[in-house]
Amino acid sequence: MSSRSTPSITSASFGRLADGREATLYTLVNAHGVRADITDYGATVVRLFVPDRSGRLDDVVLGYNSVADYARSSPYFGAIVGRAGNRIAHGRFTLEGQTYALATNDSPGGIPCHLHGGKVGFDKVLWSARPAVVDDTPTLELHYRSLDGEEGYPGNLDVTVTYTLRTDNALCVDYRAITDRATPVNLTQHSYFNLKGEGRGDILDHVLQLKASRFTAVNAGLIPTGELAAVAGTPFDFTTPHRIGDRVDAPHAQLKLAGGYDHNWVLDSQSGQLALAAIAAEPASGRTLEVWTQEPGIQFYCGNFLDGTAVGKSGQPYPHRSGFCLETQHYPDSPNQPAFPNTILSPGQTYRTATIFKFSAR
Repeated sequence: MSSRSTPSITSASFGRLADGREATLYTLVNAHGVRADITDYGATVVRLFVPDRSGRLDDVVLGYNSVADYARSSPYFGAIVGRAGNRIAHGRFTLEGQTYALATNDSPGGIPCHLHGGKVGFDKVLWSARPAVVDDTPTLELHYRSLDGEEGYPGNLDVTVTYTLRTDNALCVDYRAITDRATPVNLTQHSYFNLKGEGRGDILDHVLQLKASRFTAVNAGLIPTGELAAVAGTPFDFTTPHRIGDRVDAPHAQLKLAGGYDHNWVLDSQSGQLALAAIAAEPASGRTLEVWTQEPGIQFYCGNFLDGTAVGKSGQPYPHRSGFCLETQHYPDSPNQPAFPNTILSPGQTYRTATIFKFSAR
């Protein structure tokens, strides 16, 4: 891998939305030639080129070649999701004595819920962007103002997400938000990874380790029951490395409900400090991904609902389990579960959290 690249950030058109607005694609390149393409539509990571053990760069995230494809149909490929990521039961919660009805846009098990911010969440809006190279490090700051009542949420929420492509081949995601009324906030980054390269088959041979000894068990609607279930002795035990495919179809009630892995793991680190949450490795390429976060949970989803109808950047369809997500977050349905870590942001407070996706090869 060359170490002679000049760190840079450039921009180009990413096409137009149906209403005529133009989306922009920003290309961040670090000193080693590692590259991240990020669009202001949904604050979405479109491409991420990282080296294998021989130094060959491949794009390791699923996605599309134009904003029109994202707007037409995307299972949150690469996007920032919010105002509250993951599911909220029945699209309802009560806050300060008032019940709020959110948009319901998902219905696992035939039970409606609010998913990833609703029908027009943060993944489906244009963010304002400010690119810069700071100390030889390309940085893209994206801002969005979510208005009071948007998708049913109270309060005007100002959100800033900053992507930084570091020299150590880490893509850092820093989140900040303020509000003028109490409101739930639970942001996450929703990239689908395939460390072999996007469009190159399934992810079942990837080896995964999760720094979590419990997970939030779910009901038929994929809403947490409130139980923090032990992973020991179950297919959910990734405390030591396992192939994703080894137990994904095991006859376990929780796996049957979700069609595979689509659960929130309770991270062992609950301090709010940056800590290692997950390690994923792909044996053939040698690529390894470490996920570091300040969040208390991580949703591991292994592409159960991909079915080949989405055709990606390389012209290849994305079949069942051709990408996996590691969504750092607070637990699903937290506004309705007082025993879970708090997701309510109040006026005068600042929401701050960070997640790092660090790549290497062995």
